[in-house]
Amino acid sequence: MRRESYCDVFQNLIFSSLQMLLKFARNFFLLMLLACMTTTLVCGAEGDNAEGEKSEGQQDEKPVRILLVTSGCCHDYDFQTKAMQLALKSRGVAAQWDVISEGGTGTSAKIDLYDQDDWAVGYDLVIHNECFANTTDSAYIQRITKAHRKGVNAIVIHCAMHTYRSAEIDDWRQFLGVTSRRHEHKSHYPIEVVAKDHPIMKGFPSGYRSALDELYIIEKVWPSTKVLATSTSEKTGKKHPVIWTNRFGKARVFGTTYGHSNETFEDAVFLETFSNGVLWAVGRLPAKE
Repeated sequence: MRRESYCDVFQNLIFSSLQMLLKFARNFFLLMLLACMTTTLVCGAEGDNAEGEKSEGQQDEKPVRILLVTSGCCHDYDFQTKAMQLALKSRGVAAQWDVISEGGTGTSAKIDLYDQDDWAVGYDLVIHNECFANTTDSAYIQRITKAHRKGVNAIVIHCAMHTYRSAEIDDWRQFLGVTSRRHEHKSHYPIEVVAKDHPIMKGFPSGYRSALDELYIIEKVWPSTKVLATSTSEKTGKKHPVIWTNRFGKARVFGTTYGHSNETFEDAVFLETFSNGVLWAVGRLPAKE
């Protein structure tokens, strides 16, 4: 519901007073003209806020140009796509989406778009939500990472961490900020925030447990990665990063290993964190590292 603005209040006051003054007015039309002129001046001064205040950092922002690359093994990518789009819309983040959903449901595929050296030109952000573990072509992978190294910001979700895991080169893993090749069982994992002052984690609830999801085993955290939150293995008791940021060349990268189930993409905390990650990646949250 929109909060009543100063303009609304002033209009109500003007026209309430008008009703009282009508019987004394000699010129009804002159009185109406004065009332409208006064209201216009006040509302004009109020400007763009007449429709309610926008959230911090969202004033007059251009739509975020987003490329989402999705599909592959093991997940309901159509549902996840819609959930991400609705999450940003409900947050008041204007976005222009291009969605590339190619490669089928297997574990080995190539996206035609990546064959172009300029595949990411024009986008503020690329969301990687593809799942192709057994694609190993080094030149193909390096065309992807080259664009990010030059400054194309990114979000990496869940199976993006296992995409290209069979490749011999480390370019993709360095871009992600973590190395993972396997996961443990699904559960409702407690999430421990370890960077409480980071803007992405603002408002993250204490004692929160994930929606039903898989815990990814993180073998390596790359030097440019900042871990924001961890979860603990129910098998080994070891903590693993589940939310982080990374700097890859000139690009900002936000990552989370959660994102397996539809339940996760229905979870308000996950979607809020995702939205914060988008805003951070495109420079609309403070750049605290």
